[in-house]
Amino acid sequence: MIDLHYWPTPNGHKITLFLEEAADAGRPQAYRIAPVNIGAGDQFKPEFLAISPNNRMPAIVDHAPADGGAAVSVFESGAILRYLAEKTGLFAPADLRGRVEVDEWLFWQVGGFGPMLGQNHHFNRYAPEKVPYAIDRYQRETERLYGVLDKRLAGRAFIAGEALSIADFACYPWAREHDWHHVDLARYPDVQRWHDALSARPAFQRAYEMGKVYRADKAMTDEMRKHLFGTPGSSAPNPQ
Repeated sequence: MIDLHYWPTPNGHKITLFLEEAADAGRPQAYRIAPVNIGAGDQFKPEFLAISPNNRMPAIVDHAPADGGAAVSVFESGAILRYLAEKTGLFAPADLRGRVEVDEWLFWQVGGFGPMLGQNHHFNRYAPEKVPYAIDRYQRETERLYGVLDKRLAGRAFIAGEALSIADFACYPWAREHDWHHVDLARYPDVQRWHDALSARPAFQRAYEMGKVYRADKAMTDEMRKHLFGTPGSSAPNPQ
């Protein structure tokens, strides 16, 4: 059994996408969701910090690791995807060159496509005041990154070639929020094709459907802002 500490954000969705696709691939991993309500500050609870010291979800606790030993906890979405791929033998090539290719694009996402798009989210939607320089900077970087992804997908069904991989699980949840980024996917036809094909997959649909249980459309409150954008007792930015 895997405990998945989760909230339905792009980073959280990465892991449910893997687990649902693993089930469809014939290697189901039993898992249960432990909600981490980031708007309520669950990410700062001591029991969560014990497994995710960076106070970010997702995180997992695998009670049946491959070595048969004690439970293993893993934090950071890219590390979790890599861990699950190694455990199951799914969605990451075994050969050296294929593995390098997948890892390049996995780390491209965790190092750029996620953080830069996250800043776009923040300054366009949540910042208490409009900062034109920041909005312009992150919008331009967002569009550059979509262009990089579009070129990569030209002539390929998936990011790493003809096989679905953890690179797709990492990138898709961010590209799915393209409206939030003020990005018209029609300008990036290969991203559009890839996005639409993945959106039609049953496992992807299940992963997003289960997230609706936890997602409530609520107005942003001062308390939520404190938990999402500033650590308790501090006004320092702490974007999710």
